[in-house]
Amino acid sequence: MAGKIKVTLNRSVIGCTEKQRAVVTALGLKRRGRSKILPDNQATRGAINKVPHLLSWEEA
Repeated sequence: MAGKIKVTLNRSVIGCTEKQRAVVTALGLKRRGRSKILPDNQATRGAINKVPHLLSWEEA
């Protein structure tokens, strides 16, 4: 798991809880349709698992 993950925000955070918004912000995502390349580690995977209904991801 030492690679990279490309995370994309597919759905808006409007109507989400504050915790879910905080997770999306912590991942560095601000607007729908934007992507970030993040390290593939347990912290990143855990954050993705908190809001899987908002994100899509693929290994980069």
